[in-house]
Amino acid sequence: MKNLPTIAVRTGLERDQQHGAVIPPLHLSSNYTFESLGQPRTFDYTRSGNPTRAILAETLAALEGGTQATVTASGMAAITAALQLLKPGDRLVMPHDCYGGTWRLVDALQKRNAFVVDWVDLSNPITRREALKKPAKVVWVETPSNPLLRITDIAQVRQEAPDAILVVDNTFLSPALQKPLELGADVIVHSTTKYINGHSDVVGGAVISKDKTLGEEIAWWANCLGLTGAPFDAWLTLRGVRTLHARMTQHLQNTEAVVALLDNHPAVAKVYYPGLTTHPGHAIARQQQTGFGAMVSFELHDADDIKPLVESLQVFSLAESLGGVESLVAHPATMTHAAMSAEARAVAGISDGLIRLSVGIEDPRDLLADLKQALVLCRSCRKGGAA
Repeated sequence: MKNLPTIAVRTGLERDQQHGAVIPPLHLSSNYTFESLGQPRTFDYTRSGNPTRAILAETLAALEGGTQATVTASGMAAITAALQLLKPGDRLVMPHDCYGGTWRLVDALQKRNAFVVDWVDLSNPITRREALKKPAKVVWVETPSNPLLRITDIAQVRQEAPDAILVVDNTFLSPALQKPLELGADVIVHSTTKYINGHSDVVGGAVISKDKTLGEEIAWWANCLGLTGAPFDAWLTLRGVRTLHARMTQHLQNTEAVVALLDNHPAVAKVYYPGLTTHPGHAIARQQQTGFGAMVSFELHDADDIKPLVESLQVFSLAESLGGVESLVAHPATMTHAAMSAEARAVAGISDGLIRLSVGIEDPRDLLADLKQALVLCRSCRKGGAA
């Protein structure tokens, strides 16, 4: 199997030797018998290894083109496992506009001297080159970034930091739209809660490595710290990943329609979406991605319009997270990035007037109608008489 949609659908099928089940069974057992004293089987204890979780790991490694994957209990658990590659005194280069939970964890760990961190705008070639002149143990990339959808050139980072371990958070695009290992990354982290599962009913994460040695180190830490995911969560995520490519096709179609509406609406001051030719990272996104994603952020002319807008939406649910089949609206400053200090948000450019959409797979006509009826409530529309 070479094509990603086929890999996503068929990995792990027809392996049941007892009953011939097409879909791999769910193994809920927490422990497994030894063949004899001193002779464990492939699996002995589910924190260390589980048949269902192993198939999910195999699938994700195949989709990303990696040698090994570790499935974790959450996206933050995946980030925690990857950060174990650092030791006190090591330098970590982090994007200044990363996900709020990532910022909170890294900020807390560096205050405990787990490593030395520099927050850098990695999408800016000037600030990036300056930061990468100094040796770093790990360079962490989030592209597109959350929530401003800045684009970082992964291949260029690899060239500018040839000796660093390059970690890429691929949550916003999934392997359906971006393959960081092919661009030079060493490690990929995912919140599988998002597009990989795609149904907002499982919290999970994964770390995929290009190099077996790095993968084994990450797996050791995940087992040691108890970060690995539960079997039932892995089974549900396997069910979700099988429809990844079909879902992403509809996500992308719907997002194009939503962006076209927002980009020409009088109530909207600015739209952040890599698919727009006016986006600073558009050219790089076209080069390293196979689609522009289903996340859109925008700012209104009047921040006072945010509350009536989000509360009038009917098809977009006001909730955190992203990547599910349902459309969501979030206010990053008070929701997804509330963990960041106000100063850090200001430096990252995350204003109180920013709104983030996760565009789902509903009928696009309903999504557009919902946004139109909400946007018409904005002051700039009422003053100008726009519909």
